[in-house]
Amino acid sequence: MTWHKRVLRVDLTSRTSKVEPLNMEWANDYLGGRGLGTKYLMECTNPAVDALSPQNALIFATGPLTGTMCSTSGRYAVVTKGPLTNAIAASNSGGKFGAELKFAGYDLLILEGKASSPVYLMIQDDKVVIHDANDYWGTTVWHTEEAIKEKHGDPQIKVASIGVAGEQGVKYACVVNDLHRAAGRSGVGAVMGSKNVKAVAARGTVGVPVADATAFMKVVKHTHQLLEDSAGRKDLTEYGTNAMIDTMNSFGGLPTRNFQEVTFPGSDNINPTAMTTPNENNHTNLITNKACFGCTIGCGRIAHIDQNHFSIKDRQQYWHASGGLEYETAFAFGPVLGIDDIDALTFAGYLMNEHGMDPISFGVTLAAAMELFELGIITSEETDGVALNFGNAEALTIMAEKTGKYEGFGKILGMGSKRMCEHYGRPELSMSVKGQEFAGYDSRALQGMGLGYATGNRGACHLRHDTFSVDMADVSGKGKAWPCKTSQDKVAMIDSTGLCLFTTAAWDTEEFQQQVSVACGSHWSSERLLEAGERIWNLERLFNLRSGLTKADDTLPPRLLETPCPEGVAKGKVAELDIMLPEYYALRGWSQEGIPSQATLERLGLDDSVRKVSATA
Repeated sequence: MTWHKRVLRVDLTSRTSKVEPLNMEWANDYLGGRGLGTKYLMECTNPAVDALSPQNALIFATGPLTGTMCSTSGRYAVVTKGPLTNAIAASNSGGKFGAELKFAGYDLLILEGKASSPVYLMIQDDKVVIHDANDYWGTTVWHTEEAIKEKHGDPQIKVASIGVAGEQGVKYACVVNDLHRAAGRSGVGAVMGSKNVKAVAARGTVGVPVADATAFMKVVKHTHQLLEDSAGRKDLTEYGTNAMIDTMNSFGGLPTRNFQEVTFPGSDNINPTAMTTPNENNHTNLITNKACFGCTIGCGRIAHIDQNHFSIKDRQQYWHASGGLEYETAFAFGPVLGIDDIDALTFAGYLMNEHGMDPISFGVTLAAAMELFELGIITSEETDGVALNFGNAEALTIMAEKTGKYEGFGKILGMGSKRMCEHYGRPELSMSVKGQEFAGYDSRALQGMGLGYATGNRGACHLRHDTFSVDMADVSGKGKAWPCKTSQDKVAMIDSTGLCLFTTAAWDTEEFQQQVSVACGSHWSSERLLEAGERIWNLERLFNLRSGLTKADDTLPPRLLETPCPEGVAKGKVAELDIMLPEYYALRGWSQEGIPSQATLERLGLDDSVRKVSATA
């Protein structure tokens, strides 16, 4: 149970839809969400296709626990080939949309082909209608969501949509749901725009049955209590993720000024204390925290901007509360740009949500542009007269809006840092892996994080592995391959359940195993779950190999490999990828060229995929 055993497949070219049975053999191997979405993508899309071509599929995938009474059960994944990396993209989102899609009776939604003109999809249980979206094309996420609810006369409709950035192919455009939650990385919004799909709306009344309701409620009560008692959960509730600003700054791992430095003098102006301290106008940035569907953590922030601030002083449309600063947003608009104006950071975050863009990729791309500007490679004539100096808060807000609207220099920023830096002849200034920009952790100070970045199937990502504790305990690269590999497998499993990674503040594999087993009606041991995670990771690797990626893509920027860390606990160190990568490949059962061995993939039941790789090599 919990799987509805139904897949909604939409042919956008013919504007038709059909319901087909879920492949339960695949569900038992890949669970759901990220894993099952990847399996379906591998079967219906040639990984060699252009990410923005009609031949690329776009899959919305719920997990078996999405929409249940488990804590944090609002998660869903958007799985496709990403235009930012030309690799597998599986972006995870919370909010309420994923649960609503599950309530409508579907485990997966697969969008194929391309509509001849803008459309949006309205899913109401068995009623699926493809509507004209010309009136919404060219508008923001915020406008689109409210307009669809108003048109259908139902404020409980849940909407996932794109802004102009997605329509115009900004390489890191998001799919935004519930106004400020997002499937945020790798450009899944650009794929949606390439298909002329403005939005997917859902309203469901089917619900989510579980196999053994009595046993399920007993387990859920237990896991809820573990979260309630957890110190890690309490910190996330009270401070959100932005507490990491102070942790990384004191450690010497906070990327600053495009990773030229590792501490930021202005961190006290944008940390959790700054968010709750009234300014000179007696304005307080943070209003409250907020939780996604079914969540008992509530790490999200709701904030508002001082109406006297330059960004909104004469713009009353932004005199409201919306998503506040989380760590990656604060890092990407703050230290990496040298900016400590909390209201400017908050406003730029508003624009990311309103226009549908990944704040990490945008911020790190702008950081590269600022370095290019200060080197004299980019001129103010090219930047529409805006001085792209580090520390310029107005430049941040202007460029965020220009990129969201795909205007002026925003078109260049919309390429992402890799393509932009190559365009200006300085590829080494892009702080990215496989084209995807780094999150807020310097790989010289956190060596395991660097290995995870380098080997990440969707490029640099802080949410695909967990080596944080071992990195904080030891700044060397020794012994980091094993925790990196095993946590990658574990995270792949968690992403496939429909639950949130932040539950690991209190839960280990056993708690996921208990919930999956009683909900699904079959015995999932911890070993079986972790093997599913390993299977998912290897299948993603195969997708990337078929896309043309090689061992050469498992690397880090020269700045991190060659320039010693300037200060902090890792002063004098570089990223020790040469030590970690061979050990990592061996632990994975891959060749030293990064190719999974026949024995490894036969053990994981992926030998058919091996033949597909060989046929396209």
